[in-house]
Amino acid sequence: MPGGNRRAKKPYAYVVDGPWPYAVMDHHLGAQVAQVVARALAEVMERQKISANALAQASDVNRQVIANVLAGTVWPDLLTVANLEGALGEPLWPNHLEWPRDESGRKVQPQAEGITRQRGVETAERDERRP
Repeated sequence: MPGGNRRAKKPYAYVVDGPWPYAVMDHHLGAQVAQVVARALAEVMERQKISANALAQASDVNRQVIANVLAGTVWPDLLTVANLEGALGEPLWPNHLEWPRDESGRKVQPQAEGITRQRGVETAERDERRP
């Protein structure tokens, strides 16, 4: 099959370490881009204080599709991303052409400080819940 079976797994299945969408990812460019889109969407929704239901109405994207993008269970398509960006007035798609290359020459998303910070917050929260 053209392109192989790299879409057979869901984007979150390419997580190497940590929780989606703040995880360290495998070297699958598409999964890395899907992760950045999900993370950007979550952060914009939080910053704008907009619910999935309200965003669905404003963007003409089904609420369940929004939830699936956030969860990393679907590969967000171009129309979905364009409609969400249009409704939110903010970009979600990363400039992945500017990402650095790893030691083998593959493009990899930069590990933003938010990934480390988020993992630290989740670890602290988990430790607080322990008896």
